Amino acid sequence: MPYQVTSVSNYLVSNELNLKNTYWSIWLPGIFSPFSVYLLTKYMKRIPKSIIESAKIDGTGEWQIFKSIMMPLCRGQIYSCMILVFIDHWNMVEQPLIMLDNTDAYPLSVFLSKIQADNIGIAFAASVIYMMPVLLMYLYGEDYVLEGIVSQAEVK
Repeated sequence: MPYQVTSVSNYLVSNELNLKNTYWSIWLPGIFSPFSVYLLTKYMKRIPKSIIESAKIDGTGEWQIFKSIMMPLCRGQIYSCMILVFIDHWNMVEQPLIMLDNTDAYPLSVFLSKIQADNIGIAFAASVIYMMPVLLMYLYGEDYVLEGIVSQAEVK
């Protein structure tokens, strides 16, 4: 869901919880991303119920089923969600502008959007630094992302 759709509600909640002008006002909406909930729910509904039923017959509790069966089956989806949500929130410009009043606390994404054309060297250096965490995160989880995308087509 685009940030623009939820910006008013996020602002009101952050203001009510006294989180405005803190980094929590930027992080919390990312933690409770509707995209992740949708993707994981859609995937978990496709897992055969016979797997869960056989674990219950063996006397396994709900928490053990979740930890030992569901989490390993959903590992690719979870990593995919984490990487995609991180990239989405790493590139945000509007949310820090709305939630943070202190310009020194603005993330690099806001700084990049304000660089003038005459500072092309600074823009290039900042872009390389800005790109590194996303690139490293993707390279670390590339196999998981591909597994998560492929697993949308079928359940193992």
